[in-house]
Amino acid sequence: MLTFDEEIRPTAAPAGVTGAFNTTPIQQPAFAPVTPVNATAAASTGRIRVEDKRIINCKADVNQLVPFKYKWAWEKYLAACANHWMPQEVNMTADIALWKSDKLSDDERRLIKRNLGFFTTADSLAANNIVLGSYRHITNPECRQFLLRQAFEEAIHTHAYQYIVESLGLDEGEIFNMYHEVPSIRNKDEFLLPYIDVLTNPEFKTGTPETDQALLRSLIVFACIMEGLFFYVGFVQILALGRQNKMTGAAEQYQYILRDESMHLNFGVDLINQIKMENPHLWTAAFREEIRGLMQKGVELEYAYAEDTMPRGILGLNSTMFKEYLRFIANRRCQQIGVDILYPGATNPFPWMAEMIDLKKEKNFFETRVTEYQTGGSLSWD
Repeated sequence: MLTFDEEIRPTAAPAGVTGAFNTTPIQQPAFAPVTPVNATAAASTGRIRVEDKRIINCKADVNQLVPFKYKWAWEKYLAACANHWMPQEVNMTADIALWKSDKLSDDERRLIKRNLGFFTTADSLAANNIVLGSYRHITNPECRQFLLRQAFEEAIHTHAYQYIVESLGLDEGEIFNMYHEVPSIRNKDEFLLPYIDVLTNPEFKTGTPETDQALLRSLIVFACIMEGLFFYVGFVQILALGRQNKMTGAAEQYQYILRDESMHLNFGVDLINQIKMENPHLWTAAFREEIRGLMQKGVELEYAYAEDTMPRGILGLNSTMFKEYLRFIANRRCQQIGVDILYPGATNPFPWMAEMIDLKKEKNFFETRVTEYQTGGSLSWD
């Protein structure tokens, strides 16, 4: 069961790393101690040892899943598999009827369309970054196992947004091209693209301080800014609709997506902190300050998106509340990875979001699931 505190927990800093940290005692992932790679020893026995494994730049055989060194990664993979869902399991009948009625205001319709306009391509960008970029440079098999599951979940999320667009009969050309045509969406994607391009470049290789920092920078941008910041205005808006018994099918799917993304964020933070522990020379004062600047830019872009999606207050929300929320979230992300916070005193104006992450407080997800799945023996290959 995920709770809001778990989703935003800070991870302890490596020894010698400065920064603002939350000192509240919380259970941390059992990070493995840093040990030198000894590929020669492994080669002499022909078997992989735990101490031969590393997150990046590992010389050992990346195809051997066990023995585990990072059990936290394997446990997160198992937890993700246990949360499997599919969009078609969610009934959209009430959403369709509401969309066709006159009970949604123009501002609510704008909000919904803008949400779908961003999310329909955002998870595709995330999947491409994993499959074509991050996966190649992470040299630990248990971490790769989670990345494979994460990539599949990004595909499910893209499917969910398409399912909503199709169910409501929206103009697909309009929605799917918003990331080109709507400045507040385009600006967020353009911020992300350079960090995708670095990792997906076939000539990019880790192994030097400069390239290892480039990998770490991209991982931070995607875990802490894209998945950990850029998604949150949209989540709050659609879930706020659901709380008012509007667009309940879409809100249910967003709730499942939020749960998945919370797990992605937790994994990404643990991955980042493990790389820092194994490569403390990368975590320089200048690099930390650069990350703070990127986080601040992310807050500015997401706030501009909030203003664009809701130029007037609706649903009991307004853009000023989102400014405070984004600052609160940005501080949490900084704490998680050991960077000084940007906005002292920022508070959370949406405490009800904690209930959205913990599905069991709302209902038992598995009681609503379709159980008649086809098995391999019953599929037709004609």
